[in-house]
Amino acid sequence: MDYQIQLKQLLDATIKNNASDLHFSEGHFPAMRISRDLVFLDKVKKLSAEDSKGLAFALMSEKQTEEFLKEKEIDFSYSFEGRARFRVNVFFQMEKVSASLRLIPETIKSIEELNLPIGIRKFLDYSHGLILVVGPSSHGKSSTLAAIIDEINGSKPYHIITIEDPVEYVFKKKKSIISQRELHTDTKSFARALKSSLREDPNVIMVGEMRDPETIAAAITAAETGHLVFATLHTNSAAQTIHRIVDSFQGAQQSQIRAQIASSLVGIISQRLIPASSGGVVPVCEMLFNNSAISNLIRDNKVYEIPLVIDTSFDVGMVSLDRSLAELVRKGKISIDNAIKFSNNPRELKKII
Repeated sequence: MDYQIQLKQLLDATIKNNASDLHFSEGHFPAMRISRDLVFLDKVKKLSAEDSKGLAFALMSEKQTEEFLKEKEIDFSYSFEGRARFRVNVFFQMEKVSASLRLIPETIKSIEELNLPIGIRKFLDYSHGLILVVGPSSHGKSSTLAAIIDEINGSKPYHIITIEDPVEYVFKKKKSIISQRELHTDTKSFARALKSSLREDPNVIMVGEMRDPETIAAAITAAETGHLVFATLHTNSAAQTIHRIVDSFQGAQQSQIRAQIASSLVGIISQRLIPASSGGVVPVCEMLFNNSAISNLIRDNKVYEIPLVIDTSFDVGMVSLDRSLAELVRKGKISIDNAIKFSNNPRELKKII
């Protein structure tokens, strides 16, 4: 069987159906994720172990195949005919080869096109500090970050450095110089690339993910030394994000890291993608902007009080997740049931609605 031809057909179908993901796995039909639901392509035959392996290997270069067979898993990006890119993870399961591909459109959507809150534009006015985009996996963090970075790219003569694993959206040169570095290909680690970036005259640094204390510390240091740093974390709220960062460090270091976050943090965007009433998905965001009240709570280890400050600071642009959900319900964009399902505090949400 010509796996290159079959692969092209499957990637074509993924793009045509506006799916977010494509999966190959032995014993199953190829599957696409459309509007958060997994849809099996049952008009083709189920994949054998050899089919799944053949499709996965068709994605990889000889060097990548060697690395995969050695390490048993691999992440990389795949460019498809100049029409789209895919973030790919190939892995073994039960000694069989499987693959998951995330579709990354060639065109970067704007803040408006993504239906993000217009308040996010406030983050574009800062010249230094730390801005975090957080949320569960597969809930649009990369798209939001790309929209913000591309907005800066189109409006300011900056040097923007991105450090990613792998490179997802490829930015076109506009007013800024864009340097995109990929883990393993262009650098050995996030932390190492971050430290190196401080000698590369950046205005803006984007870190694909803050995975370990060394990377977190390097990102905060970059923000403290006059750079605008964007990064992502897999957390469910602004308060949980602060907890996660602080808890990454040993006891003796935690008071120092709290003080650094309190002074360097600009804000946090916590995002979900909710099934829309009209089909597809719609983003909902909690937004925190750092101010004296937030800084004091972080410094004094009273992070549990942050949700109350967010809820009572609408006048300065802060918005709680539940208020964002309630607004989408009022506009008829999402159902009450889905709002409750994605709320961190369903009882409070019902009161607001």
